[in-house]
Amino acid sequence: MNKAELLGRWTKEKSEELYGIKNWGAGYFSISDNGEVLVNPYKDNGPAAVSLMDIISGVRERGLDMPVLLRFENLLDSQISFLNNSFSEAMHKLNYKGEYRGVYPIKVNQQQQVVEEVTRFGQRYHHGLEVGSKAELVAALSVMKDKEACLICNGYKDEEFIDLGLYAVKMGFKCFFVIEIPGELDIVLERSRALGVKPNIGIRIKLSAKAGGHWTESGGDRSIFGLNMSQVISMVDTLKAEGMLESLKLLHYHLGSQIPNIRDIRSAVLEAARVYAELVKEGAPMGYLDLGGGLAVDYDGSNTNYTNSRNYSVEEYCMDIVEAVMTTLDSSDVPHPVIVTESGRTTVAYHSVLIFNVLDTEKFEEHDIPDKLDENTSEQIKNLFDVNKNITLKNIQECYNDALYYRDEIRDMFKHGRISLRERAFSERIFWNTINQIAKEKQKLKNAPPDLEDIESAIADIYYCNFSLFQSIPDSWAIDQLFPIMPLHRLLELPKRNAVIADITCDCDGKIDHFIDLHDVRSTLPLHEFKSDQDYYLGVFWWVHIRRHLGTFTIYLEIQILLA
Repeated sequence: MNKAELLGRWTKEKSEELYGIKNWGAGYFSISDNGEVLVNPYKDNGPAAVSLMDIISGVRERGLDMPVLLRFENLLDSQISFLNNSFSEAMHKLNYKGEYRGVYPIKVNQQQQVVEEVTRFGQRYHHGLEVGSKAELVAALSVMKDKEACLICNGYKDEEFIDLGLYAVKMGFKCFFVIEIPGELDIVLERSRALGVKPNIGIRIKLSAKAGGHWTESGGDRSIFGLNMSQVISMVDTLKAEGMLESLKLLHYHLGSQIPNIRDIRSAVLEAARVYAELVKEGAPMGYLDLGGGLAVDYDGSNTNYTNSRNYSVEEYCMDIVEAVMTTLDSSDVPHPVIVTESGRTTVAYHSVLIFNVLDTEKFEEHDIPDKLDENTSEQIKNLFDVNKNITLKNIQECYNDALYYRDEIRDMFKHGRISLRERAFSERIFWNTINQIAKEKQKLKNAPPDLEDIESAIADIYYCNFSLFQSIPDSWAIDQLFPIMPLHRLLELPKRNAVIADITCDCDGKIDHFIDLHDVRSTLPLHEFKSDQDYYLGVFWWVHIRRHLGTFTIYLEIQILLA
């Protein structure tokens, strides 16, 4: 820590570096000159930026309280435009003869307002929807007005589902039934004959390619959904025999969500494009290549192939996809298809911020210990005391091991009545003082011993906050998804406390103890001293409201904001 930091002269630039907001903020989020987090719907348009603290003040003035989920319409609009324009520019540069049609998977956020906004903002790009159930199909048809947009039907399909989709086709929608298991084709053909409607059929294939990340099992030969190559050929033969091959128009695959490595994406596109070309040779008209989801969000701003990041930009993603499709199909003289992607995470993640306040804290307090012990002190406590007094940079691993050993010995002595409660309390003060000293010495080491990697978490403060992890941020608990988390104000002050965040559910799992870092994962979050007479607000950014995990109920207020 330099002299300026020791004197408490903290700057917004230091906060930007500490919390990485310039790396993951994507131009939407920044820090103001007075140390507050700003949201900017237009990225480079500085005057349009608004302080989140001003928004909080407005919420409080209306008699409302935390926690609150803020949703910014402008950021949703901006992301839809960015994705569509990036594909358009890539296609123009490479002279691609097809088009791009994005679809939003409703399961990512099923809220009516969000789905309505996606269709409204996406209408100028013919941006459609993807559904995986009858309920989602009903929801999609209630908001879709653009007949040029795609409506992709994934998931298991019974007769009711298929009938509803066929009526959508009859109404003029580009509704595609993606066959994911072999038995679905027979139902589609039977219901299409019964209703007299020619279906638009797609095939979901199992690729040999697999990707890294949380959802790696979505791809590969053993993925749950999709047809293997033998089943694809059987389906083509069935359609030929039924005189329905002209209905086969779309090829689909899903490699996974939050794919961090662009090489995995490109490898999958090349394989899928090859299958597409072969289906055209079989006589299917085709026309649409649906690459599924996978476009990642760079949560930690490291721009790497780490699980919570990505080693590519959106522009590079679009260029690589378009180039891979062209490279494969041009060699087979196959016309360029409409490229479809189901990018839900990237579409909505940026536009939501979960805000909550700190209710109380439990601090790690370093206690003073005497220079000498009483002669009658237990031998084990004396040994622990000697460890504390002889810590050096060279022996911190040994001191750490000895401290744990003597602590356990003293606890065992207490259980058997050989020392008093007061003696045990005194020994614990020595122990935690020792651990704190070891943690300080560890910071001087370039390569710390493995046992000491997470020692900071052992002496971290606990900040009790007004939210429920299980309902508000289920991905953090269920799959260890990392989100950018930081204070929304006081960013011109030095954050002197290292903390973990606990919610108000009184559950041992209701905590966040892993945080983003540019080079690694932090076990603590630097926070400011909590003052009981002042509100202290934290924000979880790029918060994806994935309701598919834990139901559809929430305990917080949701506010939709249109920034002027």
